Amino acid sequence: MFIDALLKVSSAQAMGAGAVSTNSIDLALLTPGRQVGTGEALGFGINVDVAATVAATDFEIISATDAALTAGILSHVKVTIPLATLVAGYQLFLPLPQGTPTQRYMGIRTTTAGGTITISAWLSTHSMFSLAQRYYAKNYVV
Repeated sequence: MFIDALLKVSSAQAMGAGAVSTNSIDLALLTPGRQVGTGEALGFGINVDVAATVAATDFEIISATDAALTAGILSHVKVTIPLATLVAGYQLFLPLPQGTPTQRYMGIRTTTAGGTITISAWLSTHSMFSLAQRYYAKNYVV
């Protein structure tokens, strides 16, 4: 899995109800202008560093008009993950739908019904995001 440090929005960040990522991705129109998702679709890779407590967690890709992700918020993708699934090491890829209009700054927001979860999150393409390798028991006796 490839993680670009400049595209990381959360690094082992403890998040509670309604928390937003520590950092945001600035999509300012520079020369040449950035066209998010033109070509291969983008999304956020999320890794659970410390298991969730108390309840299921909603993960959202949001954009806002300020770098702190507090003003003019638009929610682009939202998924709810059950508490039993949110163990340390769980990984999730949230794709951003192509052609989605965004505000200048983009990041992640979590919503829980109490409790906390600690995550790391970064902007990536699905082809550069890979889930942890799984090993299965061999079906033979020695």
